[in-house]
Amino acid sequence: MKHIDLTELLEFSHLSHIKKDIIKTAGFNAVLICLETGQEISPHPEPYYVLFHVLEGEGMITAGAELYHVKPGHMVYVESNDIRGIKCTNRMSVIGIQQPH
Repeated sequence: MKHIDLTELLEFSHLSHIKKDIIKTAGFNAVLICLETGQEISPHPEPYYVLFHVLEGEGMITAGAELYHVKPGHMVYVESNDIRGIKCTNRMSVIGIQQPH
C-alpha cells in the first residue's frame, strides 16, 4: 500500500506543462499533469488506454473526435490509439491513469 499526497507533487512552470510519473505497476501507470493557463498538449495518438481525472482548474480534453470542456471532478476516457490532448483555460492539474506501456 502506498499513500500519496498529490498537493505535495503539484508543480507548475510558465515555460511548459509538467508531467510526473506517480506510480508504475504491472496493472496501470498514474501520471500527474500540471498546466498553466494557455498551455496545451497538442492532440496526438498514443498506443494505450487512459482515463483523465481533473483535480483542479478548467480546460478542454480531446478524446478521439470529441472535445470536452472539463473542470474539477470530470473524467474523460480515451481508447488506445485514439487522439488525445489537453488545453488549459484556467491553471489545471490532471491525473492520467494509463494502461501500462
